[in-house]
Amino acid sequence: MNNQFVGKVKAGEIITYIVLILLVLFTIFPILFMLTASFMDAKQILAMPFKWIPSKEYFTSSSRTFMTNFVKAIRGNNNNNIFFTAMLNSLLVAITCAVTTVFFSALCGYGLAKFRFKGRNVVFMAIMSTMMIPFEAIMIPLYMVTRSVGLMNTLPGLIVPFAISAFGVFQMRQYLLTFPSEFLDASRVDGLREFGIFLRIVLPNSTPVIATLGILSFRNQWDNLLWPMLCAQAERLKTLPLYIAGFAEEKQTDEGALMACAFLASIPMFILFFTLSKYFLGGAAVFESRKG
Repeated sequence: MNNQFVGKVKAGEIITYIVLILLVLFTIFPILFMLTASFMDAKQILAMPFKWIPSKEYFTSSSRTFMTNFVKAIRGNNNNNIFFTAMLNSLLVAITCAVTTVFFSALCGYGLAKFRFKGRNVVFMAIMSTMMIPFEAIMIPLYMVTRSVGLMNTLPGLIVPFAISAFGVFQMRQYLLTFPSEFLDASRVDGLREFGIFLRIVLPNSTPVIATLGILSFRNQWDNLLWPMLCAQAERLKTLPLYIAGFAEEKQTDEGALMACAFLASIPMFILFFTLSKYFLGGAAVFESRKG
């Protein structure tokens, strides 16, 4: 009986590991393809079956070198050399949106979680209801408002519409609902004002959820293509998604340079995630446990 039970447990664990390994391979497959293809020319990328290792001819050809795709990715299709400008714009927009989203979401979530006032739940549900509205439904009205206040072709025009998110408010509220109120009461007794409590007590003790929300907010704006396409018509305001899209707009797309550009654009996201991974995973675990 015991041997049968142990055998079933081991078989279940083996199946679980196999499924997890397959999921990991399925997840990293596009990343491996992007990395490998960034060192190939278009002919090798489109060849069937796909060869994961670049051929020797690619490295020995007099017309191409090992870093040809990366050089073209940085120079651009029309040699405008705005790659680093686009990356700086993306970094500025993504970092600013992440910081403002974390701050305002935490402030709003703190008020909804720790203050009792009439209509609190109504306000919260009204904020949550905005999550049901797709961005495409409000895109044109948002564009008209942005244009009317003179924020078109400006960095604030790329940042202000995403300075706070309903999901961020939800995440911070759920986390702060179980934040010990005794700490807050003790701070009030010591004479600390509410905003001081928020800055000195709440924020420093909410690192996991702040890191989680910050990474998600950064990623959303780092990948944002639709809004910059509408709001940033000037060359100097192009973000990386717009810059990458420029490669696909050409009549004869250079797939190798496109993959190299996509790989370079992925590096800051990888650095951010692996730097804050322990906070991100910890914040996700704490959020799930508190939600349950």
